[in-house]
Amino acid sequence: MKFTDGFWQLRPGVTALYAQEAYDIEQTDATADGPGLVITAPTAVITKRGDTLNRPVLTVTLSSPLEGVVRVRIAHHEGGRWHGGFDLPGAVAGGVGSAVVDAEGGSLRSGPLTARVAPGAPWNVSFESGGRRLTGSGHKAQGYVRLAPGAQVDPGIVGNARTGETAGNPDTFVHEQLDLDVGELVYGLGERFGPLVKNGQTVDIWNADGGTSSEQAYKNVPFHLSSKGYGVLVNDPGHVSYEIGSETVERVQFSVPGEALEYFVIAGPTPADVLARYTALTGRPPVVPAWSYGLWLSTSFTTDYDEQTVTSFIDEMARRELPVSVFHFDCFWMREFNWCDFEWDARVFPDPEGMLARLHEKDLRVCVWLNPYIGQRSALFREAADLGYLVTRQDGSVWQWDLWQAGMGLVDFTNPDATAWYQAHLRRLIAQGVDCFKTDFGERIPVDVEWFDGSDPSRMHNLYTQLYNAAVHEVLVEARGDLDAVLFARSATAGGQTMPVHWGGDSTSTFASMAETLRGGLSLALSGFAYWSHDIGGFEGTPDAGVFKRWTAFGLLGSHSRFHGSQSYRVPWAFDEEAVEVTRVFTRLKMRLMPYLFGLGVTAAESGIPLMRPMMLEFPDDPATAYLDRQYMLGPDLLVAPVFSETGEVEFYLPTGTWTSVLTGESVEGGRWVRETHSFTSIPLYARPGAVLPWGAREDRPDYDYLDGLTLRVFPGGTGTAEVLVTTPDGRTATFTADRNDVTR
Repeated sequence: MKFTDGFWQLRPGVTALYAQEAYDIEQTDATADGPGLVITAPTAVITKRGDTLNRPVLTVTLSSPLEGVVRVRIAHHEGGRWHGGFDLPGAVAGGVGSAVVDAEGGSLRSGPLTARVAPGAPWNVSFESGGRRLTGSGHKAQGYVRLAPGAQVDPGIVGNARTGETAGNPDTFVHEQLDLDVGELVYGLGERFGPLVKNGQTVDIWNADGGTSSEQAYKNVPFHLSSKGYGVLVNDPGHVSYEIGSETVERVQFSVPGEALEYFVIAGPTPADVLARYTALTGRPPVVPAWSYGLWLSTSFTTDYDEQTVTSFIDEMARRELPVSVFHFDCFWMREFNWCDFEWDARVFPDPEGMLARLHEKDLRVCVWLNPYIGQRSALFREAADLGYLVTRQDGSVWQWDLWQAGMGLVDFTNPDATAWYQAHLRRLIAQGVDCFKTDFGERIPVDVEWFDGSDPSRMHNLYTQLYNAAVHEVLVEARGDLDAVLFARSATAGGQTMPVHWGGDSTSTFASMAETLRGGLSLALSGFAYWSHDIGGFEGTPDAGVFKRWTAFGLLGSHSRFHGSQSYRVPWAFDEEAVEVTRVFTRLKMRLMPYLFGLGVTAAESGIPLMRPMMLEFPDDPATAYLDRQYMLGPDLLVAPVFSETGEVEFYLPTGTWTSVLTGESVEGGRWVRETHSFTSIPLYARPGAVLPWGAREDRPDYDYLDGLTLRVFPGGTGTAEVLVTTPDGRTATFTADRNDVTR
């Protein structure tokens, strides 16, 4: 949201007041937030007593909820309504750190991070770590902004104004601007499909169902990560607007409507350290079950299907020796216009319990589609409306619209009884034999409504997905246990990483959309999400055989892999026989990699580090990796460069050292760009210099005993010994030592 007209002026209708000096700095030790500083920051320099009259001030509070994290709160009127921040399960009760006020100003130290407030004018707060300044808030950085009616500030109104699904147009905002250093790059802010580096962009944190080919995002996270080795979380679930070197080009600006803004500065020094602290604060992902890493096969969306169709797909996959772990029933497992009534369409599935049992006999898990809406045609609509379980308008009537299922209402998960009612239907499905749920939607949440618990509607727009996914995840944990519960979710915000897995949403069936999908996954990884998937081949339209085959190789070299589309089936023989072979090659490869991949999931649960890693996350000191968004590291030891062309031509960067193709055994010297041409059954998949990969013995399933027949593949380029920890799906562990000396292939 842009408030200024160039460097000198404000836009018409904008009035801005800025923190001009630290008039006084008070040390506090007995507050609920623990040791900290409270700074009175007048909006003019106070030179005489009369200057204190008729003068707004900003009250700035610094504290620390966790080692290496500093909380900054900027408030104009403290009594103004603040709708609260995110759940922070890692915050230490009573706070941490130590605060000092002396002649040099005030300082708050928390682990490696120190915030310093200079006394007097000009306003200056700096954040330091390891003896260097990371960033800071300077002149005209902290602002309180008023808008006159009709002010043109590009207020980031997104969504569909016709339905009330907009960020609104409030008349007061608080913003902060943090300095950008020369060459400093910004990443994160959720699953965004544009350039991985966010410098120069305007980003609105406002969940929307915009597909993968737009600036909108299903998973908006107000957290950005800097190449200088720190991160910033804006602790506001509502509409946060970012200007990332795009208004004041030497600063990152973030603004929120209302009277107060709160954010956290999170120390590194490495990007991985930042993510570790960020996920320690907002929640770590769990270990997901090994079976979920296998191939998911779907009915697709609007295709015709029944049990015979499903069985024919599964049996043909088995006949062609293509391992499938999960079968997914998309929307039309329920009757049209009824979504969601949790009832199998009896015209198509007359014996759901028997069908699910027969699928289990084929050693499959079963996933079914859900959304948080109830269609008007369903008997559950009237039941939920009468019980007060649906979101209402301000006049007390049930909020409804027709942009999905006709006349649908929205379940109010702020109502504990509504949540329990929704969960009871899920338990019935689990009792029938359903193993997991795809939680679709959660982004189209209106703001012209009232919530049961009185929540601020603009806050609930982004936060709704947390309540929705939590309601479903809780049932799965209850029924299946912590280690066997998994979602397939589309929407999320900060903290959503605690309820995996998430997939990338509605892509198109093109190479361009395949590339934007990868950018979204890399951006999400730098926003604290460990697991991620996408629709192999694209969702909208039908891919040609070349797109499908290239996307299959890419999709099976990630944490989770699903064949899914909209109007056409995604079984590989529907494209050509070579697509069958590509699926066989890369599915079997993934099964062999399971001891490595499952171990990465265990690491993610312990440290918050994602399985799919942007190159800059693994190689932060190599400037050549800073902008790379067409390749990635799968864990610390495997480099993947998807092929985005029919011809097989691909260009990618190898960091310094001897890299070895996992598929051919050929070694290549890095520190340079490499051009290769690959057949459809090949892809640039390189082992890092000195990598030791635990290599599984089975190719037919992901959930086997990884210790039975395990081998260690030791690759050139390393010295000394390496220890490899292998964890089996049932939790047993074993550590192996490998000698990396004199390895030639």
